[in-house]
Amino acid sequence: AAFVVSAFAADAAANWSEHCAKCHGESGKGDTKMGKKLSIADLTDAKVQANFTDAAALTAMKEGIKDKAGKVQMKPIENVNEAEMKALVAHVRKLQK
Repeated sequence: AAFVVSAFAADAAANWSEHCAKCHGESGKGDTKMGKKLSIADLTDAKVQANFTDAAALTAMKEGIKDKAGKVQMKPIENVNEAEMKALVAHVRKLQK
């Protein structure tokens, strides 16, 4: 069982690097060029983490995020299955400081 958990953790870290880090940053602070442009929240902040549920994070990954005017701010993640998305949510939760 430990191998399965560590495999998902490794997959989550790889998926984070591939699909999320460009905007959110490797650390989750949103301090990348694109993150600053989009005013991405600091996912290491406990208050930020408290403001969204795991279900909301999954929905954002599946459907993307649009602003009030309907402009795409985050595209849906492609080529990542449901289990991998759930592992990504767990990864995001571990970013909290």
